[in-house]
Amino acid sequence: MTKINAFILQHIRVFEMVGVVMRIFSFSLVSWLGPASPFLFVWIFNTIDAILLSWCAILKKDQAYSLLNIFWILVGVVGILRAGNFLH
Repeated sequence: MTKINAFILQHIRVFEMVGVVMRIFSFSLVSWLGPASPFLFVWIFNTIDAILLSWCAILKKDQAYSLLNIFWILVGVVGILRAGNFLH
């Protein structure tokens, strides 16, 4: 795990940019398609970017963004469960 964290820290700007672009894409998709959006895909994609951004924020010891993105992971899990009809 230490090697992975070191790799991420070495390339943290790239990983953060990928996470931000993923988030922009997922919210743009919902904005453009509205009710026709593939909500399960969007929630899964958005949760993956929240995991990526949380990991970066934790490694940087940025408490505010760690909390924000961990919150988005939790919201994403609920969104996935609702979009997948696992939670009513």
